[in-house]
Amino acid sequence: MLNALRKVAAFCLCIALGLGLITPAPSFADSFKPADLAVIRRQAAAFKAAEQRLPELARLVSNDDWTYTRNMIHGPMQEVGREMLYINQRLDRSQKKEATKLAANLKNALADLDEAARLQDSNCMQKAYSAVASGFDAYSAFIPSEALS
Repeated sequence: MLNALRKVAAFCLCIALGLGLITPAPSFADSFKPADLAVIRRQAAAFKAAEQRLPELARLVSNDDWTYTRNMIHGPMQEVGREMLYINQRLDRSQKKEATKLAANLKNALADLDEAARLQDSNCMQKAYSAVASGFDAYSAFIPSEALS
């Protein structure tokens, strides 16, 4: 009986020591090379600058200003797709697939908004703007917080 208790105690000690040797997972910031983080910071800043223009775009959409809506899409918001591409290339492998999907959704929403403005369809423009705004919000969640500081 004493021998069995020693074996159980030794087993528990091995488990405790084994768990003590497990290192915590690396933080999100540790997974980026400094050069990658610099690129993400630069692209995230440009993405956020475009996102800050959403209230202006909303005014254009609500005023049915077809021309300036399209100018906004083809001007200040034109590079959003490229910025997301560069960010996606440097994201963690586990996040890359979802971020790419969200980027495609945002680009499609911008294209839909552009088409609605071209056709001068107010209802479609409102729906497309909602998709654009939610697309910006969804993609922003994938930008590492280290890149925004």
